[in-house]
Amino acid sequence: MSTTTDLTWIDNLKFDATTGLIPCVVQDVQSREVLMLAYMNRESIQKTVETGQTWFWSRSRNELWNKGATSGHVQQVVRFGYDCDADTLLAEVQQSGPACHTGSYTCFFTQAPTFAAEEVERTNNRYAILDELLKTIAERDAERPEGAYTTYLFEKGLEKILKKVGEESTEVVIAAMKGDREELTAEVGDVIYHLFVLLQQQKLSFDEVLRLLEERHSKKDIKNKA
Repeated sequence: MSTTTDLTWIDNLKFDATTGLIPCVVQDVQSREVLMLAYMNRESIQKTVETGQTWFWSRSRNELWNKGATSGHVQQVVRFGYDCDADTLLAEVQQSGPACHTGSYTCFFTQAPTFAAEEVERTNNRYAILDELLKTIAERDAERPEGAYTTYLFEKGLEKILKKVGEESTEVVIAAMKGDREELTAEVGDVIYHLFVLLQQQKLSFDEVLRLLEERHSKKDIKNKA
């Protein structure tokens, strides 16, 4: 988060002429899930930039509020910007605990009946399950439901998670050496799951890993062309 005090960019924003407010979409920088939508005014934007945490304007209470100040579920801002029309803000955050006052990870947990019954189409996105897995792990970290294995891992902490990553990696090696494709498939799945848990625990976005792979691939292409 930049510590710059240059706030002249706020003048580019299109605040509502009547209320002086502008909507802000809040997105989890790890899972990429949309967590909530709230409203900001000039002062809350300034406090968000200055403190590195999200501040909003409460339309019901008519006052500024620091997200998580009471619950402890604060949002550390990683990136902060606005859309092409300059009438909507986007805050990408590291979410601590649930974002919703109901105790849910995200405020957007209700689907419209028309679409809720539709089967998710995976044919055009063969990696959709990875997004779902990242979302579920982020939910478990935020909500900590009792009895869930992922909750158990987060509560045990880094040492336990690292131990599981090491154990499952060894199982991959053993399955590959045995030539057991079914076992190898299962163990690779276990490694991916535990690696995602590790990324969530370390607050490292999978997008950062993908960007690194893209950079490496680009350098390889440049080298090959040379």
